[in-house]
This record gives sequence, structure tokens and C-alpha cells, in this order.
Amino acid sequence: MPEASAHPGEPHYITRSGWLRAAVLGANDGVVSVSSLIIGVAAADPDPSTVIIAGIAGLSAGAMSMAAGEYVSVSSQSDTEKADISREKSALQEFPEAELAELAAIYQEKGLSEKTALVVARELTEKDALDAHVRDELGLSEAHAANPLQAAFTSAATFSVAAAIPLLAAFAAPENSIIPVVLVVTVIALAALGALGAKAGAAPVLRATLRVVVWGVFAMAVTAGVGWLFGVAV
Repeated sequence: MPEASAHPGEPHYITRSGWLRAAVLGANDGVVSVSSLIIGVAAADPDPSTVIIAGIAGLSAGAMSMAAGEYVSVSSQSDTEKADISREKSALQEFPEAELAELAAIYQEKGLSEKTALVVARELTEKDALDAHVRDELGLSEAHAANPLQAAFTSAATFSVAAAIPLLAAFAAPENSIIPVVLVVTVIALAALGALGAKAGAAPVLRATLRVVVWGVFAMAVTAGVGWLFGVAV
């Protein structure tokens, strides 16, 4: 039986939250970190070959770091979710009446009367007790379930694609114009990233775009300042 929907033509964007978070994080980190690295190195040593090598190294190391970091962190989240589900399953087997009362209390807190809450809790328990407790007691659902491999691949892929933008800009820029060219290209890329992420998640475009651009420019400014002050590649 197909699921009924009051707005079949308008999907719930929350189902995208898992991969969208990883994608935005990876792309934003790719643009900002590699741009900052290139600008910092160029501020200390404007030699094009040095800048390009630093950019390639930053892209490679960053992509691997993002993949490993996302996999480890999301795996930890997944382990915690599985442990909670396992404990809930054991509790349902050992204390079914107490768990039923707990579920009914949850529905009462949400606004149902005591009688209605108990009826709802009992019917949901008869259908799938574990699913009801996982959803309403633990707040977990299939749409929000942690997926380590998806997060790792998404972050690494978007990091690499986004990081290639300032790297290509540095490669194409005249020797004495690497910093301004990379800066302009990066700001445009950040604005596009913010707008794209907002569109994918049906969020306000202007606010998301400004947030991404402001913090990205701040990071690049700090890194460039370090390069100028100390005259070293960072």
C-alpha cells in the first residue's frame, strides 16, 4: 500500500540530511583549506611551482583526511545507535509492560490523553514494538541512520572536486597575480556552494551563501596573514 502524502509533489528534504551534510562539509573544506594553503604559500613564496605543489599536496592529503575522519566519526555514531537499539531490544524482552508504559508516557507528553496514549502505544507495540521505541523513544529513523561509507565517499569526492577549483585558478593565473585570482575564484566558488547547498536542502539561499562566503574569506585572510608575517609556507 503506497504511503499517503498531503504534498506528493514536494518531498521532505530531511531525508537528504545525511549525505548533504557530508557533501557541504567536504566541498566547503576543500575550497577553503586549499585556497588558504595556496594563498599562504604564495604570500611567503610566489614561485608558481611551489604554489602548485603545495596545492596538490593539500588536495590529496585533505581528501584522504576527510574520508578517514568522516568514516571514523560516523562509525562511532553508528555504533552508539546500534548499542542503544540493542539495549532497547533487551528491555522489551525483559520488561514489556514497563516499556509499554514508557511509550504511552511519551505520547502523553506529546499531547495525547492518558487513555488515547495507552491505546496508541499498545497498537504500535503489537505491530512492531522495537520500531516504535527506536523511533519515538530514541528519536532514530531510517532517514537519519548513520552511514559511514556514504559519508566518507561523499566528503572525499566533494572535497576533491571543490579543492580543484582554487588549484586550477592558481595554475592558470599569472605569476604575480596568483593571490588575487585565487581569492576571486574562491569567493565565487563559495557563493555557488552556499547557494547550491541551500537549494538542495530547501533552505534560505542568501543566508546560507553569506555564511559560507564570510567564514571562507576569514579563513583565507588569517592564513595569508600568517604567510606575510612569517614568510613561510603554511
